[in-house]
Amino acid sequence: MRGRIHSLDTFGTVDGPGIRFVLFMQGCALQCGFCHNPDTWETATGRVVEVASVLDEIEPFLPYYRSSNGGLTVTGGEPTLQAPFVAALFREAKKRWNLHTALDSSGFCEPDHAGELMDVTDLVLLDLKHIRSDKHQALTSQPNERILRFARWLSDRGQPVWIRHVLIPGITDDAADLMELGRFIGSLGNVHKLEVLPYHRMGVYKWEQLGKAYPLEHVPTPSDRELERAKRLIEQGREQA
Repeated sequence: MRGRIHSLDTFGTVDGPGIRFVLFMQGCALQCGFCHNPDTWETATGRVVEVASVLDEIEPFLPYYRSSNGGLTVTGGEPTLQAPFVAALFREAKKRWNLHTALDSSGFCEPDHAGELMDVTDLVLLDLKHIRSDKHQALTSQPNERILRFARWLSDRGQPVWIRHVLIPGITDDAADLMELGRFIGSLGNVHKLEVLPYHRMGVYKWEQLGKAYPLEHVPTPSDRELERAKRLIEQGREQA
């Protein structure tokens, strides 16, 4: 089984529990204005690899993953675009080492495309970028109905999920929107953790290298106080659900 990847990280610490091997897949249907990996968007670029070669990259670092209760995370781009490959990789990592598996996804995926993958996924890191479809489309180039449908499907099957929301001043920080996001999250029965993450500009140089204009050029990074406010509003919405 072959897949097309962008890169890998053998010592990830922010993509699920513990220390993790993080595999970045190539290709994404969204084009988020704050994306820090715009070089993953194109589906025909990147490097073609076999499942076995990825497993060979993982094996030397198994003691770190096991001792930290970590594991393997596949992200992107959007990993569900290559769901059969990711499913095969997760299945073999479990068969060989019983390794914890996590999928970092935008949720822009139809459920009937992901059943086999979810069967071998221990945790989904679900990025809910905006609760309002019109604002979601303005930010990412796509509406969010498919994403919310995927989130409900994950809840219905009891798939453990961490919800992630990137706080972008002036774009994803409206109080009413945050409350509505909280109400949606509160309607799900499988959310084990909520992470409100600060928007950052670490990927701007990649936009420049690709000759792309960066859409959020004048948007600042949110303060700790703004992050606390956003999480408080989301939690208030969850309580109302």
